This record gives sequence, C-alpha cells and structure tokens, in this order.
Amino acid sequence: MSPEAAPDWLIRTADEDIAYDVDVLFGAWPSAPGDLGLDVVRGRLRAGGVARALAVSARGALFDAAAGNAETFRTAAPDLVPVGTVDLRNAWAAGELLDEMAERGVRFLRLFTVQQGVEPGFPGHAHVVEQAAARGMVLLHDGDPRRFGPALAGRGAEVVFLDLHVYLLADFLLMARDEPGFRATTRLLSSPDAIERVAGTVGADRLVFGSRTPLVDLSPQTLRLRYARIGAAERRLIAGGTVAALLGEGD
Repeated sequence: MSPEAAPDWLIRTADEDIAYDVDVLFGAWPSAPGDLGLDVVRGRLRAGGVARALAVSARGALFDAAAGNAETFRTAAPDLVPVGTVDLRNAWAAGELLDEMAERGVRFLRLFTVQQGVEPGFPGHAHVVEQAAARGMVLLHDGDPRRFGPALAGRGAEVVFLDLHVYLLADFLLMARDEPGFRATTRLLSSPDAIERVAGTVGADRLVFGSRTPLVDLSPQTLRLRYARIGAAERRLIAGGTVAALLGEGD
C-alpha cells in the first residue's frame, strides 16, 4: 500500500518514529522457527519505523554467553547498539565478561532469568546484579517485576523490566515510586490507559519502547504509543529520549 493510498491513521510522520527499541533479539530461537537473522530483524524494524535497536544475540541467552557476546559485538553499527549478557547459572565467571563489556563501552546488560531458570534471591543473580551496578550498567531484566523488583531494590540499580504486564502495573508503580532507577517497556501495556497511567503517576521517563522483535509484531505497539493520550514531549521520552540519556548521548 502506497502512502497516498493509506488511510490517515496508518500514515506515520517523522515525529512518530521510534528512536530506540530496547528489546530486540537476533539468531535462532527454538519457539520461533525460521530466519531470524539480522537482515530479517533490520527489515522489520525499518518497516515499523524504528531507527535504532538495542540488540542481543540469542546464542548468549540459550547456549554460550561469551560466544553470544562476541556475535553481538560484531553487529555493532549505527542502527544496532550491542547489548551484553552473562550466564546466570555460571555467575562465578560473569566478572570477566562484564569487564570486557565495560572496556567496549557496552552500557546495557540483558539478563535471561526465564530461559536460565533463575529465581530472585539466587546467589548468582544477586552477584551479577551487584557486579553490574558497580560498573554502572543498565539491566534489561526479564521475568515478573513483582518477584524480581524487591531483590533489585535498594541497590541504586538502573533496571528496565521487559515483561511488565498491564495486570502488574499497580505493583510496578508502587516500586517505581521509591526506586528512581526502575523503568519498564511498553510491550505488554495493552490497556486503554496504561501508558497514560505511568506517565501521570511516576513520569513518562519510566517507560521505554521495547518490542521483542522479531518474536512479536511491532505494529500494535507502535500504534498504541502513537495514540496514547500524552504530550509530545512525553512521547519522545518513551520513544527514545530516556534511552539516549542512559546511553550518555549529549553528555
């Protein structure tokens, strides 16, 4: 469909593009057979109006953290910001990987607690969180925020919860009120007023755009942000302004 033929509600303007998507994977994923290589991922992001992605190789989540990181670091490009990871089941070895990330200037660390069978309160999880915070890294954290939030609180940690469902929103807001470093993605905030509720309660800077491309369709998420009843400045924060600040852009 050409822009001329598209209905008004589908036509995107530059102001409605997404500057940063923080939840992007590439590579083989067992539950999503097919080609999920970088070319496919880039194509989906471009089609969805996403300019830059914080991306991580699936190999690091499922098989080998060091090899996955090496694969991720090789993809670094203007449109792809590399995200590191560690194996929480082998937290003893995490320090060396975190040091390498710090040397490379990698700002974000993604934790795959679901795939690696890690619970809040596990010694390995606590150790990695402590080591990451000491290096000033931002955690991209999966799992139920109600369960992991208390284990992350009181550390001064910068955390983006990747799996905040709208049904869990009230508990997140209670935690975010006391933890200025707690943020979440918009991915599962599907109710008519969830984005507005966060922006009006703790501020739009507590939300960032994250789609889980290529495992999830981008369109519903971009449209939800586009039509959220918030101001233009708040929308820009969610679409990338907050992530740019966490990356140190403009310092």
